[in-house]
Amino acid sequence: MILKHTNMDKIMENRLPASWAWKPPMGWNSWDCFGVNVTEAEVRQNAEFMARYLKPFGWEYIVVDLGWYAPDANKDNYKHSRIPMITDEYGRLIPDPVRFPSSSNGEGFKPLADYVHQLGLKFGIHIMRGIPWIAAERNLPILGSSQGAKEVSNPADMCKWFNSMYGINMTLPGGQAYYNSLTELYASWGVDFIKADDMGSWDGEGNLTPYRTDEVEGLSKAIALSGRQMVLSISPGAAYIGHAEHLRKHAHLWRISSDFWDDWEALKRQFSRCAAWASRVTPGHWPDADMLPFGKIGIRGEVGEPRQTNFNEQELVTLMTLWCMFRSPLMFGGHLPESDPIALQLITNPEVLAVNQYSQNNAELANSDDLVIWGAAQEKDRGKYLAAFNLGDTEKTDVNLSFSLVNLAGACVVRDLWLREDMGVYSDHFSARIPAHGARLWLITPNVVQ
Repeated sequence: MILKHTNMDKIMENRLPASWAWKPPMGWNSWDCFGVNVTEAEVRQNAEFMARYLKPFGWEYIVVDLGWYAPDANKDNYKHSRIPMITDEYGRLIPDPVRFPSSSNGEGFKPLADYVHQLGLKFGIHIMRGIPWIAAERNLPILGSSQGAKEVSNPADMCKWFNSMYGINMTLPGGQAYYNSLTELYASWGVDFIKADDMGSWDGEGNLTPYRTDEVEGLSKAIALSGRQMVLSISPGAAYIGHAEHLRKHAHLWRISSDFWDDWEALKRQFSRCAAWASRVTPGHWPDADMLPFGKIGIRGEVGEPRQTNFNEQELVTLMTLWCMFRSPLMFGGHLPESDPIALQLITNPEVLAVNQYSQNNAELANSDDLVIWGAAQEKDRGKYLAAFNLGDTEKTDVNLSFSLVNLAGACVVRDLWLREDMGVYSDHFSARIPAHGARLWLITPNVVQ
């Protein structure tokens, strides 16, 4: 393997380049709709939809989530039993050829990744921390190491909610060699995005667990050595804010909460987390508020029955407004071909998406009596963004919003970004109605007379 010289400085620093994810990634992930047994046909359907309808708005990642290597996995059996999984001769998980027919004959995910790339999109996969139990018990060799899978594995360090992986002893050279072999394989497939699970600080049952410093560093180093740009997303949360610098050094995205679903109380809890992490946002390194449970979800997902999201229209606007003002990565969770018009309108508003992709100095400005105010600067500081959220159950009328909140004064043009229309010129402040569970988002610019 020939190392790309462009990565050398970053490898010497043991740091992944921020430029690989300079803006918050936008994409689709199979988890909310298809859980642990998405099929190749379903992945292709979502990729085709994205390429046709969403790519012009910046959506680009197609990510296959948990279980692509487990033929019999379903939402009832994957958590607390050791499920059969398919590996190659070096103990590396490979796709189930029944669900992913193009992976047959040792092709792996390369044919599917090639198809996604032909559509002008990028391809990603979910992986679990550690080494498969079946590789350890068979003591399969590790590519590039004299140590075997059994020697480097730690059966006492299993994921609490996916008992099919053993932790890796990273004090042994074979531990790093195993992660190097993974990213070498993924690079050969054409993977652009890795969502690495069980690295964060949550066990899937609501209990905090140690942050996996050694395996995060090992995977990060392996990606840098692979010679391919692969964005690294650390999951799950809630990440400890004291680890922010380590996460920025070794990952591009990291979760700030446990799995987020279509529940209003869960959405309200995200506000304090986003407020706490906002000052840690830097280009190329993104605290992640988790997926957008929009559209048709739960088809075979872990939570609930097949449904259009439980969020009503106002709650969807609130969610999208917060994620954009916080600059969270945007990963759509529903089956795109069955999306409702409201969901599609929310994710194809270019003025709102510009807030997510390009705004600066984002922060919560006020939080009182169920009214939450966020502010940010437009790219190149041309104007200011202002968002108002009503977390209460009754409408708020005549909410007075002072331009001083975003360090402006005098005559300014106020534009409603969700409606994509100018409201007019106001002096020092304006008033607005905020629906129950709803949000409003504006761009405020000084009224410069030519």
